Amino acid sequence: MDLARYLVDAVVIEHRSLRTVARAHGVSKSWVAVLVGRYRCGGYDAIVPQSKRPHSSPQRITPEIENVIITLRKELCDIGLDAGPTTIAWHLQRQGFTAPSVSTIWRTLTRRGFITPQPKKRPHTSYIRFEAALPNECWQADTTHWTLADGTDVEILDIIDDHSRMIIAAHALRTVTGPDLLTVFRQACNTYGYPASVLTDNGAIFNAKHRHGRSAFEQQLATNNICYKHSRPYHPQTCGKIERFHQTLKKALDQQPPAHTINELQQQLDTIITRYNQHRPHRARGNKTPHQAFNERDHAKPGTTIAPPHFRVRTDKVDSSGRVTLRHGTLLCHILIGRQHKGTKIHLYIANCDVRVVTFAGELLRHLTIDPTKRYQGLNRENNYTPEGSRCPR
Repeated sequence: MDLARYLVDAVVIEHRSLRTVARAHGVSKSWVAVLVGRYRCGGYDAIVPQSKRPHSSPQRITPEIENVIITLRKELCDIGLDAGPTTIAWHLQRQGFTAPSVSTIWRTLTRRGFITPQPKKRPHTSYIRFEAALPNECWQADTTHWTLADGTDVEILDIIDDHSRMIIAAHALRTVTGPDLLTVFRQACNTYGYPASVLTDNGAIFNAKHRHGRSAFEQQLATNNICYKHSRPYHPQTCGKIERFHQTLKKALDQQPPAHTINELQQQLDTIITRYNQHRPHRARGNKTPHQAFNERDHAKPGTTIAPPHFRVRTDKVDSSGRVTLRHGTLLCHILIGRQHKGTKIHLYIANCDVRVVTFAGELLRHLTIDPTKRYQGLNRENNYTPEGSRCPR
């Protein structure tokens, strides 16, 4: 993945603005400016990622303190006492040393091989934050409880899009049943399209694994070729986005007058969801509203496999037929440029299926989206751009 080269050439060779390039690829303008500055000073070698490790560490503990830490560790272990970083820090202070932080002692013991990883305890660094790459790639669904003005307990069924954080559905019901879930889900699919996958907890209305069967909801997903995923028992972190939204929703409902009926509560929900989706920037989406984030990309569909973004920069030459070849997956594509450009040396900037063909002088010859079903990438009026004066012949 040569994203740095891709961005630098877009600015230096194609003369595109920093803001345009940064916005098109979801990076900050300042980072693009830093890359361009490095390139102007040292060429392409200067934009290769370099180690951020400092040449020196003035705050590093002295060898004397490190040896004392190791000695204390051995002595405490030998007599069967606790020998953790906190205990060692306490003993250092008792001996008149200025004890480093507990985390520093822990890193010292780890580096010297005195701490053995415990399989039953997962370090915080092992938790990977998941986020769907496209809208409709994954929906999270869950229910939460709310109380009406007369003390009646009701349930709210929420569905959120994992990528954009847009609320797909929020319905208040006396009790959410299997048929209610199917009705809400089908209405959401008719409005926003069918998702590629759905993630829920192990509630009885969602899955019937503990009953050794299949729920109506699971049957509906299987019928539509939608992948169904569920969290493991007693692990709500897996469905963290919908769980977090419940907090936001209840905080907003607390600011409203207590609803006396389910219809009144539903009106409040509709107002809150409209504000949340369309008028509230979301920090997780770069301060875009969920509605903007949901509509700015193509949507995933049932049965689709989501591939990670792929960037490439290639140097080639237009052949005598006015074409250039490019391998996309297992397909060798022939891209039409035009016979008038035969022999021209070019750069190809590939971002997944998006391809720009640019001369060494920075002239854009063609901008297209690869059709993975076709070997010959001719002109498609709706899906490519050819500058005036560089029109490709049919």
